[in-house]
Amino acid sequence: MNYAFIIDNRKCIGCHACTTACKSENQVPLGVFRTWVKYVEVGRYPHVRRYFQVTRCNHCANPPCVRICPVTAMYQRTDGIVEFDPAICIGCKACMQACPYDAIYIDPETHTAAKCHFCAHRVDMGLEPACVIVCPEHAIIAGDLDDPNSEVSRILATTQVVVRKPEQGTAPKLFYIEGNDAALHPTVMSAPPPTWAFADVPSSEDMSAAPPPQNAGNGELARETLSTTAFAGTPIRPPDTQGHPTPGPIYVGRGRMAENMVQVAYNVTHAIPWHWPVPAYLVTKGISSGAFMLFALGLGLGLFPFSSLTAVAVGILTLLFIGLTTVFLIVDLERPERFLYIVLRPQWHSWLARGAFLLLGFSAVIGLWWVLETGAFLGWLPDTWAASVRTPAVVIGGLLALGAAVYTAFLFGQAEGRDLWQNNVLPVHLIVQAFLAGSAAYLVLAPVIDWGAEVTTLARWTFGVALVVDLLIIFLGEVAMPHATEVAAQAAHDIRHGAFKHHFWGGAIVLGHLLPLAFLMLGHPLLLVLAGIAALGGLYLFEYAFVMAPQRIPNS
Repeated sequence: MNYAFIIDNRKCIGCHACTTACKSENQVPLGVFRTWVKYVEVGRYPHVRRYFQVTRCNHCANPPCVRICPVTAMYQRTDGIVEFDPAICIGCKACMQACPYDAIYIDPETHTAAKCHFCAHRVDMGLEPACVIVCPEHAIIAGDLDDPNSEVSRILATTQVVVRKPEQGTAPKLFYIEGNDAALHPTVMSAPPPTWAFADVPSSEDMSAAPPPQNAGNGELARETLSTTAFAGTPIRPPDTQGHPTPGPIYVGRGRMAENMVQVAYNVTHAIPWHWPVPAYLVTKGISSGAFMLFALGLGLGLFPFSSLTAVAVGILTLLFIGLTTVFLIVDLERPERFLYIVLRPQWHSWLARGAFLLLGFSAVIGLWWVLETGAFLGWLPDTWAASVRTPAVVIGGLLALGAAVYTAFLFGQAEGRDLWQNNVLPVHLIVQAFLAGSAAYLVLAPVIDWGAEVTTLARWTFGVALVVDLLIIFLGEVAMPHATEVAAQAAHDIRHGAFKHHFWGGAIVLGHLLPLAFLMLGHPLLLVLAGIAALGGLYLFEYAFVMAPQRIPNS
C-alpha cells in the first residue's frame, strides 16, 4: 500500500467543500486548516483567469517532518500515510520548520502539531477521505500507487502531473493535473496583496493592534505574520487619518487597476513557529559551551596553570548558562510539561533529540566535576578526589561542549522548510560564536572574578580573533556570497535590506563587532567589560534576524 492524492485542476471550482468536510470530519478548530483552496489570479484586465489549488500535506515518501520530530509524534505508516500522535507531541514546532509546504499547524485546543492525515481512520475501514467523498466535481482522487488498477495509478500513467517543490527531495505524493506555476510557487509575489477575496490583509504594523491569531505559538502575537486567513471576520486595519474606515473587501488601489500580473486572492497562512526564546537559547548555549571550551583548551595546551578558584568559577558560569539554555528550550514548547518525553522516548534521527542528550551529558559531566572541585576548594572533600577526575572531566567536558555548540547547525539543517538555514558553513560559524560568547563572558566578569593574568590574556586574544573571524563569516555567508535558492536569497535580503536591516547593520555589525573591536584596542578594563556586553547584545540581534527572517518567507 502506498497512498497518494491527485488534484485535477481542470475540474476544481474552488467551492471549499473539501475544506469544510475536512474540518467537520476531523473536528479541526476555527482558525486552522488541514485542507484549503488557494486562489491565484493571473493576467491583466480584461484577460484574467483565476486558478484554484487544493493545498494540504503532501504525504511525502521522504518526509522531513518525521526525521526532525524528537519524540516520534510525527511518523510514517507502512502504507505511506504521514500520521501524527497528539498524545505524545511536545509542541516543539520543529516539524513546522521542516515542512517545505506549510502543511502543519499547532492545534489551538490541544497545543500539539496537526495536519492532514489522509483521514487514516476512514482509510483503515476501507473508506475514502472525507474531501474525496464531498468533492462535487471529482477533482480530488485518492488511491494506492502500488495497485496498478487503482484510479490514481491509471491517471499517473496517462496524464502529465506536477508536484510542489520537487527540488526539496521530499518525493511528495500530492500530484496536480494542470498545476499552475503561479499557484505552485508561493514566492511568485514579492509582497502580499492589499486585500483578499473575503478579508483585508493587515500590514505588519496593523498586527500590533490586532488580537493574536488562534494558532500563534505560546499565545504570543505573531506580529511577523505577513497575511491573515480569509473569512477572518472584522477587518483589523485602523481608520485613516480622517477617522474613516479603510477599504473593505473591495479595494481600489493606487495607480492602474490590476497592475499586478499575478495576485493571490485567497490563501491560508500559519503563525511563525519560533520566536525570541530560540535566539536567546543560541546565545546562552554559546556562552556555556564557549566558556568551558576556552578553559579546557587553555588548560590542555598549558596556556595557564590550574587554579581551583578559576575552575569553580568556570563551573558556575557553565552550569548557570546551560541551565538558562534548558529553560529557554522548555519555555518555547507548546506542551512544556512533556519535555521529558525527549529523554524517555527519543527519536534518534532527530538532532533535537540528539542535542538534548548532548546538553544532558555536558551538564552531568560538568556538574560532577564542579562538585568535586568545589568540595576540594572549600576543604569538604579530599584534593585527591578532584585531581583524579580532573583530566578526563576536562577532556570529555570539552568534547561535549563542542557538541553542544555545534549540534544546532545540524538541527537547522533538518529544517528543510527554511533554505537559509541549509548552510554548510553554519557548524563552523556556531563554534566561532561559542568562543566569542564564552570569551566575552570572561571579560564581563573580570571585575568581580580574578581569573588570573594568563586566563584574562587568553580571553582577550580569543575575543579579538573570534570577532574578526565571525565578521568575515557573516559577510562571506550573508553579504558577498550568492545563495543557492530564491527563498534563501529572499531571507538574506530581508536581513540585509528589509525588516531586519537594523538588527543586522546596527546590531550585529556595529554593536556586536565594530564597537567591541574598538574598545578592545583601547584596552581599558571598563571598556573590555563594555566590549563583552556589546558583543553579546550584537550576537543576540544577529541570531534573532537569522532565526526570524527565513520564517517570514511563505511556504504555501
